[in-house]
Amino acid sequence: MVGQAFVSAALAETEVEESRGSFVVKDRKLHLVCHHQTILDIRVIDQFDHSLEAQDQDSPSGFLDLDQKTDSKGTQCPMVLVTGWVFNMRRKKKHSHKYGTLENAQFEGKGPSTCARYWVLFEQKNSNQIGFQVKLGQPNFEFRTKASPAASGRYKGFRRRLGQFQKRRLRWFWSSARPRGFVFVSSSEEELEELKAEEFKEFNRVCLTYSSEENERFYGFGEQFSHMDFKGKRVPILVQEQGIGRGDQPITFAANLISYRAGGDWSTTYAPSPFYMTSKMRSLYLEGYDYSIFDLTKQDRVQIQIHGNSVEGRILHGTSPSELIECFTETIGRPPKLPDWIISGAVVGMQGGTESVRHIWNELKTYNAPISAFWLQDWVGQRETLVGSQLWWNWEVDAIRYTGWQQLIKDLSVQHIKVMTYCNPCLAPCHEKPNRRRNLFEEAKKLDILVKDKLGEPYMVPNTAFDVGMLDLTHPDTASWFKQNLQEMVDDGVRGWMADFGEGLPVDATLYSGEDPISAHNKYPELWAQINREFVDEWKANRVGKEEEDPEEALVFFMRAGFRDSPKWGMLFWEGDQMVSWQTHDGIKSAVVGLLSSGISGYAFNHSDIGGYCAVNLPFINYRRSEELLLRWMELNAFTTVFRTHEEAAQKGLPVCRHLFLHYPDDEHVHSLSYHQFLVGTEILVVPVLDKGKNNVKAYFPTGESCTWQHIWTGKHFRRQGFEATVEAPIGCPAVFVKTGSIVGETFLKNLIDLKVL
Repeated sequence: MVGQAFVSAALAETEVEESRGSFVVKDRKLHLVCHHQTILDIRVIDQFDHSLEAQDQDSPSGFLDLDQKTDSKGTQCPMVLVTGWVFNMRRKKKHSHKYGTLENAQFEGKGPSTCARYWVLFEQKNSNQIGFQVKLGQPNFEFRTKASPAASGRYKGFRRRLGQFQKRRLRWFWSSARPRGFVFVSSSEEELEELKAEEFKEFNRVCLTYSSEENERFYGFGEQFSHMDFKGKRVPILVQEQGIGRGDQPITFAANLISYRAGGDWSTTYAPSPFYMTSKMRSLYLEGYDYSIFDLTKQDRVQIQIHGNSVEGRILHGTSPSELIECFTETIGRPPKLPDWIISGAVVGMQGGTESVRHIWNELKTYNAPISAFWLQDWVGQRETLVGSQLWWNWEVDAIRYTGWQQLIKDLSVQHIKVMTYCNPCLAPCHEKPNRRRNLFEEAKKLDILVKDKLGEPYMVPNTAFDVGMLDLTHPDTASWFKQNLQEMVDDGVRGWMADFGEGLPVDATLYSGEDPISAHNKYPELWAQINREFVDEWKANRVGKEEEDPEEALVFFMRAGFRDSPKWGMLFWEGDQMVSWQTHDGIKSAVVGLLSSGISGYAFNHSDIGGYCAVNLPFINYRRSEELLLRWMELNAFTTVFRTHEEAAQKGLPVCRHLFLHYPDDEHVHSLSYHQFLVGTEILVVPVLDKGKNNVKAYFPTGESCTWQHIWTGKHFRRQGFEATVEAPIGCPAVFVKTGSIVGETFLKNLIDLKVL
């Protein structure tokens, strides 16, 4: 990276496309790019010095407020402060020795020059984390060519363009190709003639560039469904719907025809994270919620582009991938240990009302199937719309659909079966619902806790056949109000729920906090998880020491949307709406990739819907769940979160299901694996069948430790390291191996014998 700027800045207009939960953020127009850099000073700070800001009059307010940082962020000396300038023009070489000043500076080329101070501060947080901050100062403009009419015109034109940028407004576009929800930020053309030239106050893009090795692999970035290694990719960090198909054809093409961008692509995900670790044991994450892009398309460098004027983050140190995950989750937080009941049997998801539940329950009794819970998504009732039956988004039980609701819950509880329900942070007007007890939309509207549009009215977000209002989670009254609704649900005996959505905050919304809605968009799913988790913790605390305290009555919620800190607040995650498909980007294979990539990113407990979720029956396009797909998905999910080993996840942040890279980082072949196989803990190796009609798999036995893997069905031992073996895997006998001599392996085999599986 010799001669390359490691800090650069830009001024750009932001264009955002939005359509029913799908978002794209990009630069519509670049007005200025300062990608030439000089270094003014590199200073080692050995002790806290109140005079540092006084010495640097241009330093941003609070940037060097060291005492405050010590109290709030655990900063330790020594620190390193790098200061300098970024320019939009290259400076002449013969003046390069005067890089620290602007006086008499000469540049290559003509026209106005722009520069700005930058500050980069490195702070030791603890023994394995270094914090960093990058801040840009106010831009300076200089016009250093000889005065002439042409030069003056260029300068005025330059200043006029800056003035035009100063006033921006949101403009909505309506068309059949871009339905309601499409928006971009731009200048107002009719106002351009009236605007006076004004200098802009700050840059709104920061770019960090640093070196990478050509063979370095990059893992993480949250829950990603298409790839494990992101070298050569450009990874956007933006919460959104994952899409239908995500590049698999023909379903993606069909979805995009029906609704603009509904198909998604390889990068769309409910739960991204600005975090990565590499095969060279390097790791970094960004703090804050600004939209960012990790550009790994060039083999020799990493470039992080941040939509903002500053950025903070941390560099992590570890000697192994598992150490890096521990280090990362130590800071962002880890999930609590799950209650035993959620992993004691199947969670049966169904709809239909009280009689349907009792009928299915009786059917399952005949098979002696262990059941943890019934998850009843339609507990709120359903209505007929243009696209079929849909839920009433009014979070109270529908007493007609679920007659004898409390008695049903009690009857199931006697058999140690819980009832789980459904909610999300949106509310639908329900004045037409005949048997409602409350109208939550109207209550929230009256309390003024709904997200607003630019006119100050509740922002009505399109959702298939009806519009909904979104709770403003930045409003101080929202959490307590929503927790009251959860309390009513739990008082009836409900012990778990899906906390759905969270990925669709409109980027042109107006929030109570006044914060930038694009940044708040990434933050919203964390706030949504936080409200649910706070309720769970408060409910548990209120029962401590009382007669009704019972560990088996613990609450659980699960969700799909997330961001960097979601593992701290969420208890359990699921991968959202996968296609009922064998394809790569959206189906059974993507379910494995999502499970493993999220595990590297701190999501210790995750799972997918058995058999997938999205089915399609259209002319020439048919996605239906086959019996084979269902059975193979059941085999896969038998080794995800429902497995009974969770201690490491809660204590160290390590996932239940792990990519082999976590424990065999020196094995080059492991780096190329994606959905092909995974570890459960450290001592069980699973090689799932993920292709239609296949009855065998290639199992790879990694190098790195002297151990023997035992095939659970035949007892055959595999001692050789670093080789592949073809293993039979008929339906009902997935390719699973345990380490011989391990306690976990022996216990696992004993359990299978006790269950008469072996």
